[in-house]
Amino acid sequence: MLTRLKISGFKNLIDVDIRFGPFTCIAGANGVGKSNLFDAIRFLSALADMPLMDAAASVRDEAQHSRDVHALFHRTGAGFDTEMTFEAEMIVPLRGVDDLGREAKATNSFLRYEVRVANRNGGSYTGDSLRLLSESLVPINKSDSVKHLFFPHEKVWRDSVIDSGRRKNAFISSTPDGMISVHHDGKDMGQPSAVLAEMLPRTLISAAKKITDGPTMLLARREMQSWRLLQLEPSALRRPDEFTATPHLQMDGAHLPATLYRLAREIPDGAAEDPGAVGNGEDNAVYAEIANRLSELIDDVRTVHIDRDERRELLTLMASLRDGTTHSAKALSDGTLRFLALSVLEMDPQESGLICLEEPENGIHPARIPAMLRLLQEVATDPTLPVDETNPLRQVIINTHSPAVVQQVPEDSLIVAQLRETVSDGHRYKRANFGYLENTWREKAAKADEKTPDIISKDVLLSYLNPVAPEADYAAGYSSAVVVQINGQAGPPTIARRVIDRDDMKQLMLPLSEIN
Repeated sequence: MLTRLKISGFKNLIDVDIRFGPFTCIAGANGVGKSNLFDAIRFLSALADMPLMDAAASVRDEAQHSRDVHALFHRTGAGFDTEMTFEAEMIVPLRGVDDLGREAKATNSFLRYEVRVANRNGGSYTGDSLRLLSESLVPINKSDSVKHLFFPHEKVWRDSVIDSGRRKNAFISSTPDGMISVHHDGKDMGQPSAVLAEMLPRTLISAAKKITDGPTMLLARREMQSWRLLQLEPSALRRPDEFTATPHLQMDGAHLPATLYRLAREIPDGAAEDPGAVGNGEDNAVYAEIANRLSELIDDVRTVHIDRDERRELLTLMASLRDGTTHSAKALSDGTLRFLALSVLEMDPQESGLICLEEPENGIHPARIPAMLRLLQEVATDPTLPVDETNPLRQVIINTHSPAVVQQVPEDSLIVAQLRETVSDGHRYKRANFGYLENTWREKAAKADEKTPDIISKDVLLSYLNPVAPEADYAAGYSSAVVVQINGQAGPPTIARRVIDRDDMKQLMLPLSEIN
């Protein structure tokens, strides 16, 4: 779980400092930096998984390409910065397995990871364009955890995810002369091993694959690997699965039938004697729960189940409507499939980690957006209950520019992204700024850090609460009035009346003065 992230030098993210809770909504107009924040999280995740250059290539640039390394660095005038830094505070799993399947236990589960990466040669895409400057991984002890976790949570939740480890020494440390050292923990503790940072093709945390590399480093790597961008593709959601398919939902939505079928077998209803036959049983508890979820979006849904085709060895997602007709996933709408996939993800106790989701309202009727937001918040861990199989350590961060979403998310989950003009070293540029509402836990956190709280103005918020321009402003800004021909002569230009300007609709709208 990512609890705090500091970024500087990555795209338009300069001196960014954001705290996250279990569920966070980042709102903002197009092009202000919402997606750049997600890219930064993905880049950090990639740095924990692959070599530096492969990590850079996995992140898109402004033109949706991923080959120009320098495009990841902040632009300053005609050039680019040469360095970017990241600092992440995170809660890692207490236990996990290494690449050989052996169980690992973290010495400390609350950690701070820092990494600095430089652009070696101006950004041309060569094998050594990026170099590592420094890297560190240090523990945050349980006694200090309350000073770092400001979002509302119960002690039973905190005790279930943060151990009593008392280690104070770093697991990874760097020196000013560019040396990085690994300080092992666990049974195989030995002398620290040091290496020159600029000679490394990858981060040290990405090399932790076995228990002997350090169990805490390994589990920190596992946590960062779990930071994913969920991009549910309708084509992937509609595909049936072979019997041998991986029974875990992929980030594009692939293997939805196999995942749902696995859950139905793991949580039997007692009605099916043969677990292999449960795929065609519509009375399974998991299928019933998914159908109930889906009925919040589509009133007509009666059942959901997986059809198991023994001849073709295929698993196909099916939905039955109240009129008795049954449809495969191919006939379901894009929004319905995305909602269904999130419902499956919410039920899966094996799914953990951080999930980023862009514009979850896409394909959802405005009246059903509250149901989608409830589901997303339920996907995230409940901080009032201990973490276990029924309450996995999951985190959700969404971004949006929809007033319908902003108006309905919990007030303490909202962050608003804006562009802020800044002058530095004679260069004027616009950087992303992330503000929050007054009297929420992020304001308390800022004051605890002795920082000026970054409170968003009411004018900014009103653009989401009352996004419709007054009728006079609309008419004044209308650039292409319609000219009507009357008896062959051009009549006076007219402007098409909007739906909201109808007299019968105006009676239903709340005046702006009442919002203030």
